[in-house]
Amino acid sequence: MSEASWTTLLAKAYSALDGEYQVFLEEDKHYFPSKMNYLNAFKTLPKEKVKYILFGQDPYPREESAGGYAFIDTKVQQLFSPSGLSKEVNRATSLRNFMKMALVASGKLTREDTSQEAISQLDKTNMIDAIEDLRLNFEKNGVLLLNTALIFTDKKSSTKHVKAWRPFMQSVLLELEENDIKLILFGAHAKELKKYLPLGNFETIEIEHPYNHTFISNPKALKLFALMKLLEK
Repeated sequence: MSEASWTTLLAKAYSALDGEYQVFLEEDKHYFPSKMNYLNAFKTLPKEKVKYILFGQDPYPREESAGGYAFIDTKVQQLFSPSGLSKEVNRATSLRNFMKMALVASGKLTREDTSQEAISQLDKTNMIDAIEDLRLNFEKNGVLLLNTALIFTDKKSSTKHVKAWRPFMQSVLLELEENDIKLILFGAHAKELKKYLPLGNFETIEIEHPYNHTFISNPKALKLFALMKLLEK
């Protein structure tokens, strides 16, 4: 069940989906996140508190990682380890680079040294250490973590699902365009949204995808996320 403030908006957006696709969503058991979870981003952040929408592409291609929130890998538990970032974070390239950027943005690291050794030496007393706390800090800053496709079946079908969800996303954005919301667009795919979705009335913040190492020192990213203090308890 979505948070009450979204109910009418989401019903309208869902009705904009193709009828056959609605049947697929209601009857198929093999996609993930499940029918119970693919709208999770709308369950925990009230509509009136949204200040940003961070658009990802589609859910992680692993069921244990796809929790219904863009960029939050639910397979990851701890963010840090005694040697620096945790093994789970280090294996997830985008999350690893995002964490390093956030540490630079907070002034805890310099752009010149984001090594495991440098991270291991940080005082983490007042820093979060769980992926769930990172999600909560995004939401405290009014960031709706929304993928452009809300489900995943297989890699070859990703483009199909992104296209299928466009009417839903168009409807959501049209309902929110008077709310002074900024859109955070990571990478080339997110920028393609401009071709298909009504973004004209939104301020967009366009940054390369965190998969790229250059994301760590991108001035736009550092300025935006320094204000959010995402790693603080």
